[in-house]
Amino acid sequence: MANDPLLQPFQLKHLTLKNRLMMTSHEPAYPEDGMPKALYRAYHVERARAGLGLTMTAGSAAVAKDSPPVFNNILAYRDEVVPWMRELTDACHEHGTAVMIQLTHLGRRTRWDKGDWLPAVSASHRREASHRAFPKQVEEWDIERLIRDYADAAERMHAAGLDGIELQAYGHLMDQFWSPLTNTLEGPYGGDLDNRLRFTFDVLRAIRQRVGEAFIVGVRYTGDEMLPGGLTANDGMEISRRLKESGLVDFLNVVRGHIDTDAGLTDVIPIQGMPSAPHLDFAGEIRRQVDFPTFHGAKIQDVATARHAIASGKVDMIGMTRAHMADPHIVRKIMEGREEEIRPCVGANYCLDRIYQGGAAYCIHNAATGRETTMPHTIPRAAQKRRVVIVGAGPAGLEAARVAGERGHSVVVLEAASDAGGQVRLTAQSERRREMMGIIDWRLARCEALGVELRYNVWAEVEDVLAEQPDVVIVATGGYPLEDQPEVGHELVVNTWDILSGHVAPGSRVLLFDDAGDHAALQAAEIIAATGAELEIMTPDRTFSAEIMAMNLVPYMRALQRPNVTFTPTYRLKSVQREGGGLLARITSDYVPHDRHDLDHERRIDQVVVNYGITPMADIYFELKPHSSNGGEVNYDDLIVGRPQAVIRNSGDGFQLFRIGDAVASRNTHAAIYDALRLVKDL
Repeated sequence: MANDPLLQPFQLKHLTLKNRLMMTSHEPAYPEDGMPKALYRAYHVERARAGLGLTMTAGSAAVAKDSPPVFNNILAYRDEVVPWMRELTDACHEHGTAVMIQLTHLGRRTRWDKGDWLPAVSASHRREASHRAFPKQVEEWDIERLIRDYADAAERMHAAGLDGIELQAYGHLMDQFWSPLTNTLEGPYGGDLDNRLRFTFDVLRAIRQRVGEAFIVGVRYTGDEMLPGGLTANDGMEISRRLKESGLVDFLNVVRGHIDTDAGLTDVIPIQGMPSAPHLDFAGEIRRQVDFPTFHGAKIQDVATARHAIASGKVDMIGMTRAHMADPHIVRKIMEGREEEIRPCVGANYCLDRIYQGGAAYCIHNAATGRETTMPHTIPRAAQKRRVVIVGAGPAGLEAARVAGERGHSVVVLEAASDAGGQVRLTAQSERRREMMGIIDWRLARCEALGVELRYNVWAEVEDVLAEQPDVVIVATGGYPLEDQPEVGHELVVNTWDILSGHVAPGSRVLLFDDAGDHAALQAAEIIAATGAELEIMTPDRTFSAEIMAMNLVPYMRALQRPNVTFTPTYRLKSVQREGGGLLARITSDYVPHDRHDLDHERRIDQVVVNYGITPMADIYFELKPHSSNGGEVNYDDLIVGRPQAVIRNSGDGFQLFRIGDAVASRNTHAAIYDALRLVKDL
């Protein structure tokens, strides 16, 4: 592996980066009170310990109080950030990993009702669609203050011992000055490109006065807004040249696009079903023409693509950020010749979508990411080998089998179907979500390597389980669609699983009623709409698809923006009956009095597709309870702090019995995997 392009060092000014792999700046929303405390530090140190060359912390660390964080950013405008950043940096340096931080002012990309309730500020009054705040147009005293805020924040990072900083200029205040779409100022900071760039260079000069010439400073920026009237690729090339020629920056970190809408953000940071590395060639062209250290990262989810980016000379450092959330040990596995063991990023974007929804970033199929202080990435061996029987080979069951195998236990999995995967296999029937099978395929490979026995086409009965003489039984049988809704006419409807599996063909006039708001409804809607059918998607909620977060919603909406598709929120399917050769659906609403039947509506269609969610399929669990020592009980206090389960409810020496995932209650793939990890790691 000595000649692997990814493992070659890169000299950036005085700093030697030990390899070409980096995590680009991102904010996983782990700070406490705006500070990068124990969890934040543990998250970065885990990747550093595994050999990462450069970790970029804190996407959008706020430099000023009127840049209030919208997703729990680091507050770089506070002096108390210095010791916390120093602890993180020192801990990463112990493993030879360089540390930088991204500083920014969000400008209009925030809200006035966050933080200290100060008005958002920008180079115009124009509102950003995503965050909806109308900003104050910046005044001259604001500019003086903002320049000072940037310099103060940079000085704090220099004092904390970081290797460098990166300023963000895509969608934030800095490039809100750059773009003709968001700068309506008159000179000296508005008008031609010279004036629109003046704020950036004033900031850079102020930073250099504080941190000196040796400290590394870069800019992550859009080289092409891809918007009518916005910054063009030619503008981006000119800006790139000017940044280099200024002598004020040491590297360029190039992206392309705009992030002021959910659709724009998703094009900049693509999710599953979208092309890999869509902006790599663009970044490579800037590097070729400008001849300056160039970084890049945007859906570089596999090692082969990253290796190509470096080997072809397109960029000098390549970012694999979401990939390192899925597997923090990528570099170590490359170095040890174990690439086939890398847990793949499947592009589900659960991580980023959670951030923008106001939560912490979690990987859809690595439940230890973001929980490094409580969950292990490397599973320790158990002191005593036990016989573990798992019923069900969906994501929960396979994760339980993998972790039990890593613990050194003897494991058998009983699966009723002829293939593993459960609901993930159904989800992956949609071409755009096919990558989800990586969740299953990786676990199957690990189970095989660990000697886990999988038996297919086994509808497990109590006798089958008892015959294995288990010490532990884990029921991971998942669930099935609710079949008793609507109360009147439920025998006349089909469910979304019928459409996704292909067992039922779409009709020509279809009402799709979505009471659960998850992926199944919109995946079915895509299939139906593609046939040209007249489709109405209805939900009782005030917004549709409430469980599908912003970036995941974008591809669905692009597929469903058709004349034959309509969306109807706030209405509920009341009943279905036959009428002639078709169906009559009666529609009501939670917003009208229950006795006002005159306000109900009717739909004459030929098919009703429903999505009421999942109910647990757990009969075998209840049948096994009397045979178990714990009666299925879980001590939640012990589970949360990581102590082994020791509940005894029944007499005798029976096995421990647990159930996980949708066999408990309908949740999601991440919850199912987390159930398995935190239970089985202590068996």
